[in-house]
Amino acid sequence: MDTILVADDEAPIRELLTLYLEKEGFNVITADDGEQALAVARAHNPDLIVLDLMMPKRSGYEVCRELRRDSDVPILMLTARGEEVDRIVGLELGADDYLGKPFHPRELTARVKAILRRAGSAPAPERAGVVVGPLRLDWQRHEVTLHGQPLQLRNKEFDLLRRLAEHEGIVLTREQLLETVWGYDYFGETRTVDVHVNQLRRKLTSDDIAIETVRGVGYKLVRTAPGG
Repeated sequence: MDTILVADDEAPIRELLTLYLEKEGFNVITADDGEQALAVARAHNPDLIVLDLMMPKRSGYEVCRELRRDSDVPILMLTARGEEVDRIVGLELGADDYLGKPFHPRELTARVKAILRRAGSAPAPERAGVVVGPLRLDWQRHEVTLHGQPLQLRNKEFDLLRRLAEHEGIVLTREQLLETVWGYDYFGETRTVDVHVNQLRRKLTSDDIAIETVRGVGYKLVRTAPGG
């Protein structure tokens, strides 16, 4: 049974989410402020954290940043609806997804299931990895190297790069990437994809490959140097 930590300072939200998540078969633990969220997360090692952005003592930003120093636990961040900057910052800090308030509990449980499904999915056994010029991805070891040097990627960054590398030179739409990498169709917003692509671009420091934007369509991974 997967354990979900619900961290929110509003008791009605904690109680409602606990009710819905337990009905879906999850074990739920809760926290009502940022400091408690950190302590509970480290004591219980939950399988996923539902993390409110605005909490007393420590904000969701601070909690996410602190957890990402030594943990890849999936994080679904709750934000004020319409606050795109909050969402982007949360994703850049390492949140796997976000959901704007107010939301329907069924949508949240669907997101939770999708995130856990992606986090627990195994690489295809028939293929060990892929090579695109100086970029090498190994599914089984969950490793990426660029010019022989290891790249430190978060889980979603790895999954996104894998999808692009598997389709080298082919444009994938934001909707395709959202569905195949994040695993739901179609609760999210394509801005999630844009943020993660920008994160990857900052790490792919090579003149030989690039993630190109195809205006109005999506993204593709290409070799940019002859013989690369």
